[in-house]
Amino acid sequence: MVIPGLPHQNNIQQIGYKLLSMLNFNGKKGEEVAKTLISACLWNDSVENKSKAYDVSPQTVRNYVEKQGIEVIEKLLENARKISLEVLKGVKEIDLSIDWTTKTWYGRPVKGLGSSEKGNSWNYATATTKYKGRILLLAFIPQVNGMTKEEIVKALVEQVVAMGFKIRLITLDAGFYTVDVINFISQFNYIIAVPVGYVKVYEEFDGDYKTNSKRHRKDEQVKFRLLVYSREKVRRKKKRFVYFARATNLDLPKREVLNLYNKVRGPIETSYRNIKAFLPFTSSTKFVFRTLIFVLALVLYSLYTVIKDEMGKEEFRLLLILLFFPDLFNPENFTINLVETLIYTINLFLRR
Repeated sequence: MVIPGLPHQNNIQQIGYKLLSMLNFNGKKGEEVAKTLISACLWNDSVENKSKAYDVSPQTVRNYVEKQGIEVIEKLLENARKISLEVLKGVKEIDLSIDWTTKTWYGRPVKGLGSSEKGNSWNYATATTKYKGRILLLAFIPQVNGMTKEEIVKALVEQVVAMGFKIRLITLDAGFYTVDVINFISQFNYIIAVPVGYVKVYEEFDGDYKTNSKRHRKDEQVKFRLLVYSREKVRRKKKRFVYFARATNLDLPKREVLNLYNKVRGPIETSYRNIKAFLPFTSSTKFVFRTLIFVLALVLYSLYTVIKDEMGKEEFRLLLILLFFPDLFNPENFTINLVETLIYTINLFLRR
């Protein structure tokens, strides 16, 4: 579909074609399935609801994804890495942020791969780097039941090293704080958040600390430099100090270590919010389905980061919605979708 007069038209068209090439499902309804998934991401709507606009049933979409999803996920991730490599062309050393995000749903609990013990959430871990104001995906792994935190970190680091990068610094959030993880990342420069309740140091501190994990013998415990700092918080006109901790092997002043951690890892929280802004809903509880839509949202965010200097996120979303506008030749759905598009457009400009 050609949209005369819109800014950035060529860039958006190229992105649209690239998305369809990534979601290359085999079969008679393959293109309709791909457009359904992309449309659900762009509208932040349910896959089942958007399937109607492309004359395909929700069950057909689920069947395609469940049969071909693994191959499509691999292709999506390959393209996301290519996007990052293109931006990082010529860069040899990087600072790495390893994090995970949880997508929770409400309803029937699901047991098995990809779900939490209670079966109401899916966890995804990523390794990213910040370069010229962009958060770039380098590695991804879904957390499956039984996978240890050390295995997650190792898998992500191995993916990054295989891309040819030298890791200058690794930062991790408190969810990865274990003896095994620290033992592994000690071969790199690292900073990892530490739950203060684990170390039980409730005062300003900068010194050596040794773990006392009950799951490990004395000779398996790990020693590191522990930094504890406080922040004053006011609640109901009462002031109190809240303590935070970091473990590191860097030989830098305490304030420099803390600033470095915030600089490398801080932006990842914003990027996760932006990824979830492209994440659609689905009634499917299949591991492959939920992983695919998360990876697709991640790819949309990666594509946006490349042209973020040219347009805002909502403009990017709106132009792609118009590009994939499905119902020009379907009178029954055209009016409804046109009204939805106009309402969505008005909301975008009201938020500015």
